[in-house]
Amino acid sequence: MSKPQPRATRIAPATPENIAAAAAALREGGLVAMPTETVYGLAGLATSDAAVAAIYAAKGRPSFNPLIAHFAEAEAAFAEARFDARARALAEAFWPGPLTIVAPAPRTLVSLLARAGLDTLALRVPAHEVARALIAATGAPLVAPSANRSGRVSPTTAGHVAEDLDGRVDWILDAGPTRHGLESTIVACLGGRVRLLRPGAITSGSLEEALGEAVEGGISDEGAPIAPGMLSSHYAPRARVRLNAREVGKNEAALDFGGALGRSVIAANAGIQGGKGAAAAVDSRFRGNDSWPLALDLSPSGDLVEAAANLFAYLRRLDAEGVRAIAVAPVPEHGLGAAINDRLERAAAPKEG
Repeated sequence: MSKPQPRATRIAPATPENIAAAAAALREGGLVAMPTETVYGLAGLATSDAAVAAIYAAKGRPSFNPLIAHFAEAEAAFAEARFDARARALAEAFWPGPLTIVAPAPRTLVSLLARAGLDTLALRVPAHEVARALIAATGAPLVAPSANRSGRVSPTTAGHVAEDLDGRVDWILDAGPTRHGLESTIVACLGGRVRLLRPGAITSGSLEEALGEAVEGGISDEGAPIAPGMLSSHYAPRARVRLNAREVGKNEAALDFGGALGRSVIAANAGIQGGKGAAAAVDSRFRGNDSWPLALDLSPSGDLVEAAANLFAYLRRLDAEGVRAIAVAPVPEHGLGAAINDRLERAAAPKEG
């Protein structure tokens, strides 16, 4: 894949004037990083092969990995794919919101390149007011994978986007930190029972409650995936990640949950102030001392919602410290814990190259 030409990136507040200017850039084939309720997305025209190719190039993303088409309203999404009764029920329950539905789309206007050559389409109606305003102002659906280099940790702030994509995107619309911090839940509605392809901000229990029936397990990610986020190595920091750690080893940083890593983290956190949601960061006098690990706690109180919101930001903070290994405390599997563990397992998977 050829190296993309440098762009003059503008980072600006998501005001109505800047949204209108960013929409104009999109209509001309430009790229815009937009906030959603999940993570920041790298948006381009869903109907343009050239814009989609530019997204793949900017991210360094494999072209067999399909993209999600984002719509301002559910009716616009319904016009692009075949929604069976189950798909409609889920759309009515969770749109606008962090749910992506993969459905048959034999006659969609969305770029075949965006669909990775498949006859299905991943569709979403985001809840974030800036994302929906940008789509409406553009007058066309937008594909918007996470606004980061492919395989890296997803961005939850405009600053994270700039770290990865400065010079590769025309606009970064800054609306502050994202609300959920995890990507959308992805389901396949291809006839028969709904299949959960990727856990996310909407739990399987919530899906089953809306459907009145069980949701089946995911489709294997071997071979070409039919939805984003299914590659075995994904959401990965540079550091090696060790899961379900009971203690922090020498030269490891700690990604804790509910203080489960015990004394090795308590020592690192000694004297650090901060209430719920604050990062527990090691004091500067301990840096370089192997007996005082660098530590962040996803949620000192054991709150899975807080942990999900902090996950990508904390992985990025540890990566920025240049650590070589991260010991991750066990995270429960119930509720949002399933999505958190999915991201952690992909972060820990062997990396190519």
